Amino acid sequence: MSKTLIRGAKVLGGEPQDVLIDGETIAETGTGLDAEGAEVIEAGGKVLLPGLVDLHTHLREPGREDSETVLTGTRAAASGGYTAVFAMANTFPVADTAGVVEQVWRLGKEHGYCDVRPIGAVTVGLEGKKLAELGAMHESAAGVTVFSDDGKCVDDAVIMRRALEYVKAFDGVVAQHAQEPRLTEGAQMNEGVVSAELGLGGWPAVAEESIIARDVLLAEHVGSRVHICHLSTAGSVEIVRWAKSRGIQVTAEVTPHHLLLTDELVRTYNPVYKVNPPLRTERDVLALREALADGTIDIVATDHAPHPHEDKDCEWAAAAMGMVGLETALSVVQETMVDTGLLDWAGVADRMSFQPARIGRALGHGRPVSAGEPANLTLVDTAYRGQVDPAGFASRSRNTPYQGRELPGRVTHTWLRGKATLVDGKLT
Repeated sequence: MSKTLIRGAKVLGGEPQDVLIDGETIAETGTGLDAEGAEVIEAGGKVLLPGLVDLHTHLREPGREDSETVLTGTRAAASGGYTAVFAMANTFPVADTAGVVEQVWRLGKEHGYCDVRPIGAVTVGLEGKKLAELGAMHESAAGVTVFSDDGKCVDDAVIMRRALEYVKAFDGVVAQHAQEPRLTEGAQMNEGVVSAELGLGGWPAVAEESIIARDVLLAEHVGSRVHICHLSTAGSVEIVRWAKSRGIQVTAEVTPHHLLLTDELVRTYNPVYKVNPPLRTERDVLALREALADGTIDIVATDHAPHPHEDKDCEWAAAAMGMVGLETALSVVQETMVDTGLLDWAGVADRMSFQPARIGRALGHGRPVSAGEPANLTLVDTAYRGQVDPAGFASRSRNTPYQGRELPGRVTHTWLRGKATLVDGKLT
């Protein structure tokens, strides 16, 4: 079994330590560890984190391999420091049966750049009318624990209640895309001053907030777990904060782009900024950052949404919604949360590894960097600053809002159960 000694890394941003990997496991941590027989990684000044876990990734396979595949998506994940991703169900065919989720799971096993945990659809075909095979997906080889119709909202309260009741039996969680469909018909961007000036259909904050309010009450009534996808408004923050104060089992995520970008960028009419939920106001951005810092928002999730060139390089109204995010997420979090003093690196590890692994029940991930734990790790050069160049992305798609933007931090190494998937910034 191979050995690797990571020398002098700041574990979770703390004091420098050595970390010895032996096979698939962290064998020892400390200072002055014996390097005999080990490959040595000189990590002085760099931060060592547990491998990142993304609870919200679109891998597009099966059906939209022109956008992304499990192979290219997991390569992008490893480039961004991720060792596990949860793959959303809005594929073609929809991941609403045991057969489809097992297909995605096996593709992840074959390609191996990170672990792939399929998310099952809540309803058949994402149509919101009939519950999908939740139990069969859970009992399949994929062991599905998270269910979501992401891309669409489970807007029927009765269906949502039944889903919450069903997953409670095996400690599953329903992840809701909170978007009241009637309130967002024809919506193109955030409803506010900018949408009024541009004459684009507005997407009101209440369309998100009303669904979250309903669903936390349903979760309380049923006694089940609900997770809020890509929370984006200051009002949503307050509803989740209230629900948590009542002991309701609610968790929430925020995307990197909602921590940094605002609806002012839509003035460019560049479809790269078109996303669901839409970019909101500066007030919302600041509220989201504060909520992530104080734990009201539990995690950062990328909502990595790859699209081929032709689906984005067109007029705004016709463009697909979504942004790629796996390869830039940690840099954006450093820019918005660490470099601003809102979170330290231990906090980043909590929001991007420990908590998403806990919510999704991703065994072996989100574990402490200590002896006896699986060697799922990522090493970050936090002093680095550079411009984002999508030409170098591992993802099959290039629809990033950060092209040419200078961001801090660079993942240099990623290990999945002791195997290096990224070395000196290059995939193995």
